Amino acid sequence: MELATGVSNLSAVDRLVRLDGGEFGMGSDQHYPEEAPAHRVRVDGFRLGAAAVTNREYAAFVRASGYRTVAERPLDPADFPDAPAENLLPGSMVFTGTPGPVDLRHLSQWWAWTPGANWRRPFGAGSTIGDAAEHPVVHIAHEDAVAYAEWADARLPTEAEWEFAARGGLDGARFTWGDEPESGDDRRANYWHGDFPWRAERGYGSTAPVGSFPPNAYGLFDMAGNVWEWTSDWYQDYGDAGGCCAPSNPRGGTREGSLEPSGRFPVPRKTVKGGSFLCADSYCRRYRPAARRGQMIDTGMSHIGFRIARSI
Repeated sequence: MELATGVSNLSAVDRLVRLDGGEFGMGSDQHYPEEAPAHRVRVDGFRLGAAAVTNREYAAFVRASGYRTVAERPLDPADFPDAPAENLLPGSMVFTGTPGPVDLRHLSQWWAWTPGANWRRPFGAGSTIGDAAEHPVVHIAHEDAVAYAEWADARLPTEAEWEFAARGGLDGARFTWGDEPESGDDRRANYWHGDFPWRAERGYGSTAPVGSFPPNAYGLFDMAGNVWEWTSDWYQDYGDAGGCCAPSNPRGGTREGSLEPSGRFPVPRKTVKGGSFLCADSYCRRYRPAARRGQMIDTGMSHIGFRIARSI
């Protein structure tokens, strides 16, 4: 692994990289259904954080503002009438590796609602961020990311901006570094190496300090893996996106349209991008620029963070 010189020594604002914008192919017809159809779009110039916001940076924000994240606040029983009392304690979703191979259709086997888990205590009560000051902050709900961005006189990137930046000028490439998967002696990103979800290779299976892997061609780190990152767009299927002209600065759907279709989870969703340290080729190859998913805005998890953007 290569450590990016100086990337961890700067603040999130100081690490903003100017991108001139342009036209590119968004989405993919070759992978997961929610990525299709591939379509042309255009984005204006903007600035984007070279790396995700770290624990050190989020701590500075909390000290300055007194902010409390969603995972640190008590839950209102009226909002969760059928939830057992123990699930109404402040907390978050924590990845817990299994003792051996499991049926990968049932993700509840490696995710657990954990009272006391939040950005300060990523594994629950008694844990700390310790020596992880330069790791990306996690257990961040969407409003927690927005609060930091506004404090920094910034914003969250749109989904189109995020994907444009992740591609690093490699229009249509499978990965942030090109079309070929990484090789054993040329590690490119922090995604799951090993047997998911129970046996990760040494150095994998958790977040890594920002800048631990080479940047893409735009000088941006961890646009593949490490943590999923919030965008500002409501999640929606692309539908019949495309046509004769590339739309400029496209945005997602509506709050109501972002709801999970089955109705089981009546919480709006925003789009997250980039995959995480839990993306395994055998299960979830979503550490690619086109990959996307909808995340409920009130739910932080141990593999979700964010980076900031600014308009030019």
